[in-house]
Amino acid sequence: MKKSILVAALIALVCGVLAYAAQAPTAKQPQPKSKPELEAIQAMFAAQDPDARIAAAESLITKYADTEFKAVALLVAAMSYQQKNDVDKMMVYAERTLEADANNYTAMLMLASAMAQRTREFDLDREEKLGKAEKYAKTAIDMIGKAAKPNPTVTDEQWEAAKKDMISQAHEALGLAQTARKKYEPAIAEYKLAVEGAANPEPATYLRIGDAFHQLGKYDEAIAQFDKVMANANVTPQLKQFAQAMRVRAVQARDKGKPPAPAAPTGAQPGGGTQAAPAAAPAAKKP
Repeated sequence: MKKSILVAALIALVCGVLAYAAQAPTAKQPQPKSKPELEAIQAMFAAQDPDARIAAAESLITKYADTEFKAVALLVAAMSYQQKNDVDKMMVYAERTLEADANNYTAMLMLASAMAQRTREFDLDREEKLGKAEKYAKTAIDMIGKAAKPNPTVTDEQWEAAKKDMISQAHEALGLAQTARKKYEPAIAEYKLAVEGAANPEPATYLRIGDAFHQLGKYDEAIAQFDKVMANANVTPQLKQFAQAMRVRAVQARDKGKPPAPAAPTGAQPGGGTQAAPAAAPAAKKP
């Protein structure tokens, strides 16, 4: 799961059962209506793995249909499916989250990224999907900028960092949408906003910038982005290998168009010197 997508939601989850991230400064915090419902909520927050969280979330919204924590439970399930790399179900639960809470910007970010990444060039509904992804991303940016801290125990510094990372994720989604259209210049602009504005930039975004430069034929700029990833000590070995492969491809593409090296002078020696050409052989004597 990408850290930058869900920072605010994760902070809210670990701060306690009633610390659900407020979607607006005046939003009312949800409240359990009974002790059994509270225990079901606590069980959801205490679950240690994605499958257990999904089961607990489903149990909560099934047993307590009128729970004020419905949107929270659906978001927990969406995040858990994202951890399981089940994008289809993540999207289903993120959509359900928005049905329960139309202002849930975390669900918007998840959907914006997934839609933009999964849209292909020849999809008949390509523009419809990309337009929806862009709307989610832009709406999330506006809402996050106005959002209040999810809980008083979260420091101002933590909340500002979380907001930066979430806005960064929105810009990355906008970049992905432009990449899907093969509009690489605006894609690069969005990706740069993503890395420059993030408290914790995602290394994969540099790869996306590099690939966009590659598509434009700007191979040196592409190589510079791949080098950033390879020089980052916190990048996983798998991502570094991917960056290395992309760098090799960019170098090959760059060098393919270069003119061949000039031929060495006549008589060139390995050390760089030259040797005079041998004199012509004397004419044979007449008998």
